[in-house]
Amino acid sequence: MRNQFDFYGIKTPERRSIYKDIIREVKKAESIDWQLLNECWNNDYREFQYFVCDYLKALQKFLVFDDIDKIRSFIETKQWWDTIDSLDTVIGNINDSRVNDLMLKWSVSDDIWFRRIAINHQRGRKDKTDTVLLEKILINNLNNNEFFINKAIGWALRDYSKKNTDWVKNFIAKYNPGLSTLSIREASKYLE
Repeated sequence: MRNQFDFYGIKTPERRSIYKDIIREVKKAESIDWQLLNECWNNDYREFQYFVCDYLKALQKFLVFDDIDKIRSFIETKQWWDTIDSLDTVIGNINDSRVNDLMLKWSVSDDIWFRRIAINHQRGRKDKTDTVLLEKILINNLNNNEFFINKAIGWALRDYSKKNTDWVKNFIAKYNPGLSTLSIREASKYLE
């Protein structure tokens, strides 16, 4: 974490166990307490941002497109891969066609973390991956020197390769000159 954040030093299993009952109770309410989330996000200790990410994942089915504006404030502050890689699938699992257009827009953002979310927002979708959208977003990020972007490209391709190796092989062959060595190495992990 490059000493960017203060930590209590609580390991993930213990941390989740501490707030397990809170998450269980808020699920019953079937609504999101944005005031609580904002207060937690603004806390100096990183474990509170992890709580926000776990909370949003647990209440995923209650999120709607308009909530992305609230989540955006989390993306814009205290940025680092650990929370960004949790928020990407939270946004990606919001079932609204407008998310696709937003991800295309974010894929050309000046902020690398918005680009990373756009690249990886479909992780875990398997056969529900929108390959046309994925290709457009990845093309928008080719020929990039940013480590976190190139790593994300590789992860997005590697994740989809578990479902469709041919598509990923074809993508790599077609766009190889624009892909970094890191992206290709990450993408090729499950390819023969």
